[in-house]
Amino acid sequence: MSFAVFTDGSANLPGSVLGNIRLLPSTYTVDGEPRTYLGDIGNFDPHAYYESLRRGVQVKTSLLNTAVFLSHFEPCMKEGTDVIYIAMSSGISGTYSAARTAAEQLMEEYPERFIHIVDSHGCGFGSGMLAIRADELSAQGMSAKEAASVLDEMVPHCCQYFTVDDLNFLKRTGRVSGAAAMLATTLNIKPILYGDHTGHIVSCAKKHGRKKAIQGLADFYDKKRMDLKDPKIYISHGDCLEDAEMLRDLILGISPDADILICPHEPFSGAHVGPGMLGLFFLGKER
Repeated sequence: MSFAVFTDGSANLPGSVLGNIRLLPSTYTVDGEPRTYLGDIGNFDPHAYYESLRRGVQVKTSLLNTAVFLSHFEPCMKEGTDVIYIAMSSGISGTYSAARTAAEQLMEEYPERFIHIVDSHGCGFGSGMLAIRADELSAQGMSAKEAASVLDEMVPHCCQYFTVDDLNFLKRTGRVSGAAAMLATTLNIKPILYGDHTGHIVSCAKKHGRKKAIQGLADFYDKKRMDLKDPKIYISHGDCLEDAEMLRDLILGISPDADILICPHEPFSGAHVGPGMLGLFFLGKER
């Protein structure tokens, strides 16, 4: 490995694809009870988690602070290893800023070393696919500086579209107004949202009913996809596996050779989008 690759639990990476990626511990509370999330290598039970959200349990998430980054990056500096960290979008979290602060401090102390913080402008597999690519580049022997340029150029092509089953979770975080959430619930309107080029979550379509929303996700894939051999597609879900499998089948109807990974959605952004969230992540021509 030519450089160390870090990300955190918000990248949604299961143990099967971690490779040499180093996961930073992420914390959250469920009804005041502190928990640490390290992907599926920890004690996270996605069904129990999303069931608790359905029951109205209060979940609070915390950004990673500068001290966490310093404690994990500095050992790499001391051993002579450069670092790339894939961060959740700066448009939805302060984690990116905290990582930048740590990187700047450490590069002053270790001027011969290089640390790069990638603003994924995404979350879940939106940042996870970048971490996977970073790990591949490190394994190939590419330098951290070269890989940083490759990854930054990849960010605008990391497409992430998702739908939610209950807009009230987005209402609580100010993503939609209470009136809009009530109207959508009454009319059975299911939004399709995406991470835009600034890393903010915005609406791009509204569908009447869940099945049409799932078809809408596949339609966006068909519109935005690159002409790639064996494209890698990532699907995450908030405890709605059958819907994820339906989406997978629609994608395979478009790209029969696609390599598709389905995984429960991580708890951090999961707390804001709620049970029934269904996300689609892939490399596209543009966001």
